[in-house]
Amino acid sequence: MKERARDEKALSTGIPGLDNVLCGGLDPERLYLIEGEPGTGKTTIALQFLLEGARRGEKGLYVTLSESQSELRVVAERHGWSLDQLSVFELVPPEATLDPDRELTLFHPSELELSETSKLIFDQVTKEQPRRVVFDSLSEMRLLAQNSLRYRRQILALKHFFTGRNCTVLLLDDFSSERGDLQLHSIAHGVILLDQLALDYGAERRRLRVKKMRGVKFRGGYHDFIIETGGVKVYPRLVASEHHRSFSGGPAPSGSPGLDALLGGGLQRGTSALLVGGAGVGKSSIAVTFAVSAAQRGERVAMFAFDEGLGTLYARAQALGIPLQKHVDQDLISIQQIDPAEMSPGEFTHLVRDAVEKAGARVVIIDSLNGYLNAMPDERFLVLQMHELLSYLNQLGVLTLMVLAQHGLVGHMQTPIDLSYLSDAVIMLRYFEASGRVRRAISVVKKRSGTHENTIREFQLSAGGLKVGPPLTQFSGILTGTPTYVGNLEPLMPEKST
Repeated sequence: MKERARDEKALSTGIPGLDNVLCGGLDPERLYLIEGEPGTGKTTIALQFLLEGARRGEKGLYVTLSESQSELRVVAERHGWSLDQLSVFELVPPEATLDPDRELTLFHPSELELSETSKLIFDQVTKEQPRRVVFDSLSEMRLLAQNSLRYRRQILALKHFFTGRNCTVLLLDDFSSERGDLQLHSIAHGVILLDQLALDYGAERRRLRVKKMRGVKFRGGYHDFIIETGGVKVYPRLVASEHHRSFSGGPAPSGSPGLDALLGGGLQRGTSALLVGGAGVGKSSIAVTFAVSAAQRGERVAMFAFDEGLGTLYARAQALGIPLQKHVDQDLISIQQIDPAEMSPGEFTHLVRDAVEKAGARVVIIDSLNGYLNAMPDERFLVLQMHELLSYLNQLGVLTLMVLAQHGLVGHMQTPIDLSYLSDAVIMLRYFEASGRVRRAISVVKKRSGTHENTIREFQLSAGGLKVGPPLTQFSGILTGTPTYVGNLEPLMPEKST
């Protein structure tokens, strides 16, 4: 497989992200197959392809054997498009529209032989001389052919007809007759498969895969896409090795002297850190502390909240004396509420990339990975996708903080998925009991770059923010959640005033 020649101008599909998957676009003057079940977005992609041609001054022809012209116009209007720039050749009329004054002659495929239908199409193409053509759909031609041999010959005739006509053709197939027509795949210059997944809960997920593209490189594997008002938007699968940027290293302090001392000066830029602990122990508060500290240095921060509402987040920060709202108003911190039931992992990765590449974020916070995990149909893919995302962010010099809630509060704690080996640093937070009170402990159990303390310290969250106390040398077993008192209570922090 070779790279597309630099002097060759690829044909843009007009679909954000799809040209990236195709490494530039489609080879012009070739025949392509777009296949997928009904509802996967074939018609929308085809219309975007033709409208992009019209925008570039290329004439487009939509040959429809399944949908009426009025149905196509409804689809276009709902996306805010006009089909006035395109020619629509309709071979199946709606009932009661046999108006003798209509410019187009209307036929029904069931009343015609296959050869007659093909001749009508060829005559229309000869008359219009389009640069881009769409056939919707091949299932109707397959029914007319009545057998696979005749159908294949007709598709070959179609391909030969367009040879030398300076025309790029999209054939749409909806699998209504048979799935996986390999003979048709061998005829087409390229094949794009559209797929739709229905999860047990939440919105359906759409994805596409380039199954074949002769002679040029493309991005393999599945790529998430959505259909929204305005058309299809594709989110190319992230390949971390393609993204590098020089950056100045050094630690990024948290703004809390005690925590920075525990971390050996702070977390290194271009690394990722995992904040892990039970529910309510203070993981998100520590992440917000890092965010505000970065904003005070003039750095941009992008926070993605999967679990907590924005109102709750602002109220908690205010109660801790952390000026989160101030920096959000100054556009130094952006917070996006993510609904994992409605957003695919590919779309989330796209949001992170936009925050880093377009908004210039130097710190990214994902709160929490539990919500991100719920967006994935299989946790195996979460590990692979998170590995690519973290590698991408590290190579761009971004500090990434990830929050992971463990199951349980004390005693034996379990995590829904182990991402500790992907993280450059792991900060563990625990509840422990002393003198009849529930207290919090913090420790750095891993840090790949730079030194850090190996002590376990108590910390408090109060109106004065985050405060970290001296090492808990008089206790054993704090990390297990079942500490044993082995000394006096003098090292403990005094109770905060109410």
